[in-house]
Amino acid sequence: MNWANESSAREFILLGFSDRPWLQMPLFVLLLISYTFTIFGNVSIMMVCILDPKLHTPMYFFLTNLSILDLCYTTSTVPHMLTNICRNKKTISYGGCVAQLIIFLALGATECLLLAVMSFDRYVVVCKPLHYVVIMNHWFCVRVVAFSWFTGFGNSVLQSSLTLNMPRCGRQEVDHFFCEVPALLKLSCADTKPIESELFFFSALFLLIPVTLILISYGFIAQAVLRIRSAEGRQKAFGTCGSHMVVVALFFGTAIYMYLQPPSSTSKDWGKMVSLFYGIITPMLNPLIYSLRNKDMKEAFKRVMTKIFFL
Repeated sequence: MNWANESSAREFILLGFSDRPWLQMPLFVLLLISYTFTIFGNVSIMMVCILDPKLHTPMYFFLTNLSILDLCYTTSTVPHMLTNICRNKKTISYGGCVAQLIIFLALGATECLLLAVMSFDRYVVVCKPLHYVVIMNHWFCVRVVAFSWFTGFGNSVLQSSLTLNMPRCGRQEVDHFFCEVPALLKLSCADTKPIESELFFFSALFLLIPVTLILISYGFIAQAVLRIRSAEGRQKAFGTCGSHMVVVALFFGTAIYMYLQPPSSTSKDWGKMVSLFYGIITPMLNPLIYSLRNKDMKEAFKRVMTKIFFL
């Protein structure tokens, strides 16, 4: 890290919507409600997937990891945002900013890879059902999940180092709610185009490649489903993939908008809203999408609740 930068700014000022004081209370309520639902929803999915033996399958193993990701994803930013809204001095320490940046980037990159893995799981279950148990064996699932986590954190350390090493010339005001790459790059007093090009390359790797693999997987799935003669069979096949497709569209759509364009071209207020959506709203919606559209999950939740309250 650039220690000159660290010594010149022991803390950052997070502006958020400071120029719109009337938004503070509605934003606080929105964040508090979203975070509460995120905790309850993701903890519920983790609990059900762990406690119900019928959900001890690759799909729900991946879903448990996604819930852990979403829970950590929001926890890395929302509690500090809630605290800052309630006080006049909206600051974050240099160390806190570094930790927030690394964790947020790592979990975001890991989620990109994990969603691609989940699409491959759906491809195998629909297109190669007789080979599913062999292909999606326990050790393969553990390895691909471990690869996703380690690769996500490796990418995060690299991108964070490039971002934080840019000279800031004493600038401390981050025009955002939390420490994120596009907002931090705007603090630089040097030419950011070379760094932006490098960061764009890594962002493209973790966004476009998983999206391409997901689209290819669902292309094969669509072909397989259209060959199914019964309407009930087609509906069941689409049902196993529908929840995942919605989550992919929400997460990748907003992340691609935010990271695959130069920070200078992003409207500051619109960029903040997009960050709030994929960093806070999407993790809240994921449990609802997977539970409301998933018959097995709803039945498992009833079984677990019955065991807890009636045994």
